[in-house]
Amino acid sequence: MTVLEHRAEPDVAVVRRPARARLAWLVVVFAVLLVVMVASVAIGSRTVSWSEVWAALGGAQDTLGEAAVSKRIPRTLLAVLVGAALALAGAVMQGVTRNPLADPGILGVNMGASLAVVVGIAYYQLSSPTSFIWVAIAGSTAAAVFVYTVGSLGRGGATPLKLALAGAATSAAFASLVSAVVLGRNDIAGGVTSWQIGGVGGATYEKLGYMLPFLAVGFVICMLSARGLNSLALGDELAAGLGQNVALTRAVAALGAVILCGASTAIAGPIAFVGLVVPHAVRLIFGADHRWVLPMSAVVGATLLTAGDVVGRVIARPQEIDVGIITALLGAPVFIYIVRRQKVREL
Repeated sequence: MTVLEHRAEPDVAVVRRPARARLAWLVVVFAVLLVVMVASVAIGSRTVSWSEVWAALGGAQDTLGEAAVSKRIPRTLLAVLVGAALALAGAVMQGVTRNPLADPGILGVNMGASLAVVVGIAYYQLSSPTSFIWVAIAGSTAAAVFVYTVGSLGRGGATPLKLALAGAATSAAFASLVSAVVLGRNDIAGGVTSWQIGGVGGATYEKLGYMLPFLAVGFVICMLSARGLNSLALGDELAAGLGQNVALTRAVAALGAVILCGASTAIAGPIAFVGLVVPHAVRLIFGADHRWVLPMSAVVGATLLTAGDVVGRVIARPQEIDVGIITALLGAPVFIYIVRRQKVREL
């Protein structure tokens, strides 16, 4: 047992929250999500009136304002879905690895999906959103297995620090490979570079329809893993003593997470840090029970990404800043804070 594991200070994240407080926060979180979604529909490079917003919600596209709102609706829905998927995947990854630094971006899962998609575009002429999603899921799965294998080598097995280092190195290597694939391919360079930043500006109802089945499967798998993740939090030996199949629980939960990551990355690009920041915030509010952490991470993640997209539209008008840049600016300081805070090195 390491010095870090031996620390006795109680973490605020493990304090059990009263049911009344949880329900109050539940109402607040959903109210904030609703407000942010309305803001996402109403705010953009073009100023629109509330009458145009209501008319566009009813299907009208007679004025420029109504047409603008009609384009913002699928964008808002995509931000909600991708934010929920990435935050839920991050919460599951932190539970599976018992690693507070786990995040689809930090562990290289998103970049594995990106590399797979770019290779498919460059060498196999992939063009349909469904093929992108399948290839991205395969890439994210391969990256997750590789990072966990590398992080498990040596004494002590897959420690949080080793997994984070393996993920960071793998992510950097995959990013370099993406650049190598794109280099000299002017026909795809512009689109890939824009997609690599991560954003929801190109949302359409068609893209939403393609990704919904995959996200539904991923959400169901992750939610059904909540009790198993609670057992894993007690330690592998105790979980096994309680009748939990540790290896199967980890594999199934991780499968749900990589499906969510792959589908989200294929449509919106590799957006980082949502899966890192949100689960920690949720644990501070709702406690460590994954039956609360997982669904509330999805809701808070949807709120965070949608709000980030709104901020990206406002701060550089009439230009827009992709939400992937906004989340990176927000998540990097949080990552540094978590690394420096030794008592949360392991969940």
